[in-house]
Amino acid sequence: MRIGLFTDTYPPFINGVSTSVLMLKQGLEKLGHEVYVVTVNDEAFSYKKEENILRIPGIPVGIMDYRLTSIYPLRALKTIKKWNLDIIHTHTEFGIGSFARLISKQFNIPLVHTYHTMYEDYIYYITKGYFDAASKKLVEHLTLFLCDKTIDELIVPTEKAKDLFKEKYKVKRDVFVIPSGIDVKRFYSENIDKKDILDLKKELSLKNRDFIILYVGRIAKEKSIDFIINNFDKVLKKIPNAKMLIVGDGPALEDLMKLTSQKKLNNVVLFAGKAPWQEVPKYYSLCDVFVTASKTETQGLTVIEAMAASKAVVAIKDESFENVITDKKDGLLFEEEKDFINCIYKLYSDKKFYNNICNEAKKTALKYTPEAYAKSVLKIYKKVINKDPNVFKKTIHNVKQVFIKSGDKK
Repeated sequence: MRIGLFTDTYPPFINGVSTSVLMLKQGLEKLGHEVYVVTVNDEAFSYKKEENILRIPGIPVGIMDYRLTSIYPLRALKTIKKWNLDIIHTHTEFGIGSFARLISKQFNIPLVHTYHTMYEDYIYYITKGYFDAASKKLVEHLTLFLCDKTIDELIVPTEKAKDLFKEKYKVKRDVFVIPSGIDVKRFYSENIDKKDILDLKKELSLKNRDFIILYVGRIAKEKSIDFIINNFDKVLKKIPNAKMLIVGDGPALEDLMKLTSQKKLNNVVLFAGKAPWQEVPKYYSLCDVFVTASKTETQGLTVIEAMAASKAVVAIKDESFENVITDKKDGLLFEEEKDFINCIYKLYSDKKFYNNICNEAKKTALKYTPEAYAKSVLKIYKKVINKDPNVFKKTIHNVKQVFIKSGDKK
């Protein structure tokens, strides 16, 4: 099968969506399929071709790291036509997602879409607190149009996202829950050079006796990192040798650094900055516990990465994490401040309990390999391709593909 993945974010840029798309590509290729990627170039006026990857010029729009492409870049069309795609899979609603929808209609190529981002949780970046109700209604209408009316099948990574469509938006279509995959072996502690860990600890001024609590991800308001910092003095009362390490960058970084200073935690709450993609597993390997208080995740891949590294995870009780973590078996879930503190202390004080959690965490992470992810997605591709609502439409599509191939030979 010849598969086109259309996304506004892809490595070397790193976030949950880019990781998900990369894992899907690798998983599909291991299963013997040809995979092509259309994404955004970080240069505003140049196209870039790599092996089976086309990067379209993108302009920053000032919202997070989002870059906007033109809706119908003609220079890209010729390359995409040569790929003779059997199916298009979009991972963004706007920009390149809109381009993919136009190509899908123009060449009668089936389109599957994955909804990765709960946009209602990010409205404040645009509205700054004004007109939130009206903006959320607009987001709902746009989401329904782009994720319901213009696609063949819809995939979401969690039941939480499915509930948004079925319970709140009341869509009638099928919504398939397929968790994104990760390269779990990349995070295995046995695959990390111990010298690299010692060097990193030295660089961060961490001592062997420190009990290291880690957060990795985007530094933004919606991630609720302020909750962790605001409660860290209480953690210190129970665990005097605790250190909080925050890895990442984002718009809330300066505010969180100020909060840390106000609470006089500068010596124990450390900001490591944004880590290169290849360096991220080292940070998981050096920590004792991974924490997150975010309620805006659709899946939370960093939690699975930490579990793959055999680390105990303490996460807020949210549907995104409840789908991954079985409380007190392979991780811990909390609801209130005192629960958060008690969870961390339990892991610190009960070594047998801690080791059991870490061992079970690694087993759970095995469910999220790229191959498992790709096999589940392939079932949806085949479902779309095998649907035969209009034989005439299929015939036209097949004829067009013949003309495209013959034109390429000329």
